[in-house]
Amino acid sequence: MDKKFRDILKETVSVIVIALVLALVLRNFVVEGRVITTASMLPTVQLQDRVLVLRFFYHFEEAKRGDVIMFQPPDIITTPDPYLKRVIGLPGETVEVKNEKVYINGVALKEPYLADPINYDYGPVVVPPGCLFVMGDNRNSSYDSHEWNAWLTEDHLLGKAIGIYWPLDHIKLLQREVSFE
Repeated sequence: MDKKFRDILKETVSVIVIALVLALVLRNFVVEGRVITTASMLPTVQLQDRVLVLRFFYHFEEAKRGDVIMFQPPDIITTPDPYLKRVIGLPGETVEVKNEKVYINGVALKEPYLADPINYDYGPVVVPPGCLFVMGDNRNSSYDSHEWNAWLTEDHLLGKAIGIYWPLDHIKLLQREVSFE
């Protein structure tokens, strides 16, 4: 092997190693793409959509009502896969589901992203400090806070889902959209 070939080979290997390290750092600490394999967020997120998740987001800001978040489910749930749900109740708030709507501290939420009215009643419950109450947008087919009998603690948050990037005809930002009636 001549010196010129060795230098090119060394430089190529260096570039590949640096690219791999950067990709691993970005994926684990900054941004991650996730494939959605459940229907719990329909119609907002479709099956097999790829969602972009900002991993560092909740190190600088607290979750807000309406955020679509990726998280590890509470410890009583045995699935290793992260969940994608919408933040509904914040610490200290009373959450109740009745009359086909969600109520926070007695006031109904306006949720334009729901396809169907809610067909169950739940609560009222008070969200403990350091916890969140989350629900899928497909309320009648979502395994979420109203069924767990456990609280999602803020230390389980993996990041904020900011948008769908694949397939191309589904590209969009995930908006907060929730407000009070």
